[in-house]
Amino acid sequence: MKYLIQSYTHKNTDICTREKLAFSDEKSLRAFHGELLEIDEILEVAILSTCNRVEIIMYVSDFDSIPSKIEKLFVQKTNITLEEIQKTGQTYKAKEAVKHLFLVGSSLDSLVIGETQITGQLKDAFRFSYDNGFCGQNIVRLMMNTFKCSQIVRNSTNITKNPVSVASVAVAKAKERFDGNLGGYTGVVVGVGEMGELVSKHLAKAGANLILVNRDIEKALILAEKIENVNVIVEPFSKLKEIVNSYRLLFSATGASEPIITKDLVNEVNFQREWFDIAVPRDIDECKCENINIYAVDDLKEIVDKNIKERETNASGAYAIVEKQVEEFYKWINSLKIEPLIKEIRLQAENIAREELKKAIKKGFIDKEKEEESLKLIQSTFKKFLHTPTINLKNLAHTPEADLIVQSTQTIFDINLDAKKALNTTKCDYLLEKGGVGK
Repeated sequence: MKYLIQSYTHKNTDICTREKLAFSDEKSLRAFHGELLEIDEILEVAILSTCNRVEIIMYVSDFDSIPSKIEKLFVQKTNITLEEIQKTGQTYKAKEAVKHLFLVGSSLDSLVIGETQITGQLKDAFRFSYDNGFCGQNIVRLMMNTFKCSQIVRNSTNITKNPVSVASVAVAKAKERFDGNLGGYTGVVVGVGEMGELVSKHLAKAGANLILVNRDIEKALILAEKIENVNVIVEPFSKLKEIVNSYRLLFSATGASEPIITKDLVNEVNFQREWFDIAVPRDIDECKCENINIYAVDDLKEIVDKNIKERETNASGAYAIVEKQVEEFYKWINSLKIEPLIKEIRLQAENIAREELKKAIKKGFIDKEKEEESLKLIQSTFKKFLHTPTINLKNLAHTPEADLIVQSTQTIFDINLDAKKALNTTKCDYLLEKGGVGK
């Protein structure tokens, strides 16, 4: 049984392909999880789908045939040809898969190294998979340790200090286009999800007033209440055409599966417009108006590269942490095997029984000639005593809560001290919030 990740990111897949692979709603995401689990070799799965990546995280019985089967599923889901999708993506197996996810969760594989969004997005992906029954003990273990690694990187380096995200990069580019000052300008933000909220906060910090456009007015009003020190107006989607033709600065970050700013909405105007499409799939249709500059996610790479250089020193230390955490993860996994634990408990009981029997014979409590019969009686007693705990441990072996129970048992019986030190260090707050991890 092994870990496998099929990865489509800004590093190996262009934005046109990424937006076709992305999942725009929970219904399609749930369906694709189900289709993946119909593949015999895939035992557990979780999918991370963001503006810059689609990561299919799996626990499998065999590696070889799965990537090609996933490619065929994507061909069915999209209008991408098999030949096109075979040229993209990256497959990570076993330890490399664990390392890749640790890098992703620690924001070391992000378009902007050190951005803080990715950990939350990965937690959301895990929650979705777990709550829908698509993953179990093995992906739970992997995710728990991914979040642990992320926390260590965050606490041990300065990589997330002054956090940078795609949203902040977009606003920085906008400032560059407006001579470094957005004060007095109005930024239109279409979509008030996580990315839209980040953009709004960065715009407000830069002194720009805001117009929030969203299908759900209530959500936009809630965000407007959070924004301070600038004017914020909330407008319905029905006014989108009027708005896009009235202001210079626009950021679009909805979860729509098709462009929402289409050619028929756009009029020629006599002023320059700077539009930032930070959604995948893209929100803004191709537009040939001379006075509109449209920037997609991949167009922000120049500023991203500058930020990467500034973080190289911290990143090197963070990579070393990830390497160490991968090794610790496998040591921990090996320490959680039930059979060696049961064997060690029985061995402890056996050794104690023999030692105490020798003491009893030496003190004259038991005759030497009765040593063999006495030992059989003692062994029968502790075997009966350990029977129920042994059965319970075996029954728990393949449940998510097994890890904590095994570690607790190791601590109680003073077995495998290295593993005992890991007790509670890989807890998953989400599972604890739910009152347990059993299904």
